[in-house]
Amino acid sequence: MQGTEHWTLKQGVRLFLWRKAPAAKPVGTILFVHGSSMASQPTFDLEVPGRPHSSAMEWFAARGYDTWCMDNEGYGRSDKSRPINCDIANGAQDLAAGSEYILRTAGVQKLLVYGISSGALKAALFAERHPERVARLALDAFVWTGAGSPTLAERRKRLPEFQSTNRRPIDRAFVRSIFERDHPGTADEATVEAFADAILALDDSVPTGTYVDMCSKLPLVDPAKLTVPAIVMRGEHDGIAGFDDLVELFKRLPNPDKQFAVMAGISHASFQQKNYLTVYHLLHAFFAQPEPVYRG
Repeated sequence: MQGTEHWTLKQGVRLFLWRKAPAAKPVGTILFVHGSSMASQPTFDLEVPGRPHSSAMEWFAARGYDTWCMDNEGYGRSDKSRPINCDIANGAQDLAAGSEYILRTAGVQKLLVYGISSGALKAALFAERHPERVARLALDAFVWTGAGSPTLAERRKRLPEFQSTNRRPIDRAFVRSIFERDHPGTADEATVEAFADAILALDDSVPTGTYVDMCSKLPLVDPAKLTVPAIVMRGEHDGIAGFDDLVELFKRLPNPDKQFAVMAGISHASFQQKNYLTVYHLLHAFFAQPEPVYRG
């Protein structure tokens, strides 16, 4: 399936967007939001030989969705020139600019938004600020207060290092560590290698801002202000998203149109796991769910 590249501006900063659209009139428009250590196309439009439906964008486009992703400032093909660490708040500003472009270009009123890890934090903060643009919100590998997260506990030991620079280097060993730190075996070797190839083709370093925020500034999101329909998705073996932490957040979500899903056999990078079709199924069911007829 052919994609098309798009560009928009945020206060003079060029932001890259990537679109894969269905052949017929769309049933909805999805914005996918990437995490801390990779750009958007490797995450959401990954091709792996012998792995059917490896591209989430193509899988959803085949089911009638107009699919978009964008590189946050400091990542991939978006601008990397400003001397800032591109934190969560900056990423939410990117989504505000990107969503405005998508709504105008696609001619729709609202978006279905999926974010993973720090991308879920950016998506949630964006939804707090612009609920009128969000039809449904999916938060995967989300962190609220950070309680019960062994990965963040380890990462905090390096907080002074992350605070001392705007960017941190990444390499193949680092990408592999994403799949080895929680529960080795949840992703197959070919997918991990293809993911690393795609990430490193675009970046050899990434911003530190999301790491600094997740290690020292949580909570960044007030669940009481997340008024849109939402699903909280957590991999069974995820070392970032503490289960009890997410349950407490879920209790505080005010919209009764909400779901909590635990994904069996999955660790952190859910679209690159062996059980990725489970993730697609859950997300598709939530995005395709009809609006309630009766609310009481």
